[in-house]
Amino acid sequence: MSFAASTRPPSAAIGASTFTRRRALGAFLVLPALGLLTACGGTATAVNPSAAQVSLAPLATSVPAGTTITVGDPTVKVALELSGLNKELEGFNVEFANISGGPQTTEAFRANALDVGSVADIPPIHATWTGLDVRIIASAYRQDAVNHPLYELGIAPGAGIASLEELRGKRVAYSPGQAQGALVLRILEKAGLAQDDVKLVELPSTGDTYATALASKQVDAAPLGGVQIKRYLSKYQADGGTTLRHGLRDDPGHLYSPTQILADPAKAAALAAYVKVWGKAQRWIEDHPEEWLEGYYVTDQGLSREDGQYLIEAAGKRDVPTSWAEGIQRHQQTIDLLSREQKKPQLTAADLYDTRYEAVAGSAFAEAGKGAA
Repeated sequence: MSFAASTRPPSAAIGASTFTRRRALGAFLVLPALGLLTACGGTATAVNPSAAQVSLAPLATSVPAGTTITVGDPTVKVALELSGLNKELEGFNVEFANISGGPQTTEAFRANALDVGSVADIPPIHATWTGLDVRIIASAYRQDAVNHPLYELGIAPGAGIASLEELRGKRVAYSPGQAQGALVLRILEKAGLAQDDVKLVELPSTGDTYATALASKQVDAAPLGGVQIKRYLSKYQADGGTTLRHGLRDDPGHLYSPTQILADPAKAAALAAYVKVWGKAQRWIEDHPEEWLEGYYVTDQGLSREDGQYLIEAAGKRDVPTSWAEGIQRHQQTIDLLSREQKKPQLTAADLYDTRYEAVAGSAFAEAGKGAA
């Protein structure tokens, strides 16, 4: 998704009793950070051969009583609370875990501590390469995505980079297994450069790691996202720090789940209900910028109103489609690039999507828009 992840401690769940998998989740949360990174970004030894062969039954029209799903979607959790849409998640239990991003989400899946997570387009690919069978169940993008990028390429003071082509011979921060890493490879491809034409410096794209690396001149260029763009320029532009627009789409946001969860009729039905409300929440966020600014960016995230407003304007308008065809085509292009550049097995993008859910979020988003109008 295109919003910053919540850093609050996990709060009370929507629903009744404590879920038994909290023990597994607790065990997961104390895993070393290195384990989180290698689980998603490490070298794959095998790809699950059954990913394209699993048969999933049609979604049930109702959720069996007593069903519980655990959700790693901290941002939308806040949107549901602010909008009151959490009241529509009735008849089953929804527990929210304070987990976001590919490495954490994939590791939680492996620990059987999570049923669905919110990520960009790279984690489902790398999860599959590491033998974890997953499927995407909801997708959201940005309208006019090239002019509303998630990331810009931060340039270190004195690096002498004024165009993408001038990355040749420079040190570029790189995080394989994450969206920023794939973006770097796409930028190099656009500039007509190979990996050997630059020095890729592997760094985790967490917090302000990239901005700090730029400021200290550990790297010459690094993708910066969200408010980090604004803050980097504010601190270091006077010293020569700049950013470059890459001119590429970098906007995919997905919900994805382990296929073994989606094969459970009760959980699959509960996830469909969640995806429907998730689509409505996307619309509510867009239609209520003041409430979102105050309730999420200021109160929940602790940002200034100025920073929050910057992020809202940078995001532009949302696109939650009822057809995944174009998104799958773009996803395939990304897979092809990563497969070639990272020496990974070839995958078929369509196999990463559970088409039972294809129109659920988009239809809810559109209907919520009609109601707002």
